[in-house]
Amino acid sequence: MKIILGAMVPKRVFFTKGVGKHKHELQSFESALRNAGIEKCNIVNVSSIVPPRCKIISKEKGIELLKPGQITYSVMSRNKTNEPNRLIGAAIGVATPKEEETYGYISEHHGFGQVAKTAGDYAEDLAASMLATTLGLEFDVDKAWDERKQEYKMSGRFVRTQSIVQTAQGDKNGLWTTVLAAAVFLEE
Repeated sequence: MKIILGAMVPKRVFFTKGVGKHKHELQSFESALRNAGIEKCNIVNVSSIVPPRCKIISKEKGIELLKPGQITYSVMSRNKTNEPNRLIGAAIGVATPKEEETYGYISEHHGFGQVAKTAGDYAEDLAASMLATTLGLEFDVDKAWDERKQEYKMSGRFVRTQSIVQTAQGDKNGLWTTVLAAAVFLEE
């Protein structure tokens, strides 16, 4: 991360997801972190801005750059249940303008009874809507989507969206089941 007058600005971000099951709720969460590849980090939850010129990298490259005990900033969505067969989900949506000098937006969504596509679409729509609001742009999620280009158009500006989603059914024997999706920020 680049430090400017005490401010840390991430230069890279990656997306990951995980699921864990255990008889103890906390160990279920730790198992989901392990499944996502970020269990060795001290995770600090942050809000929703993708800094200008922040490069999206692969999960594999991102995990390779993590160090045990590292303070790691993340936007995380998580959900849990110990109700047998209950469908749970956690999703991260991101909306990034094509112009690299403009910031993007990350949304978190978690819910019950939604399949992955529904949760992912919702998280993407939410990120695009929140980005439009913060930039002061006119935006109607139902009219702005270009299916062919797989991007939104807001007030003449093009925005790409993507999501990462983890769903699971609650363990049939009542073990705690935890799902998570995360955007993980990295140093330069």
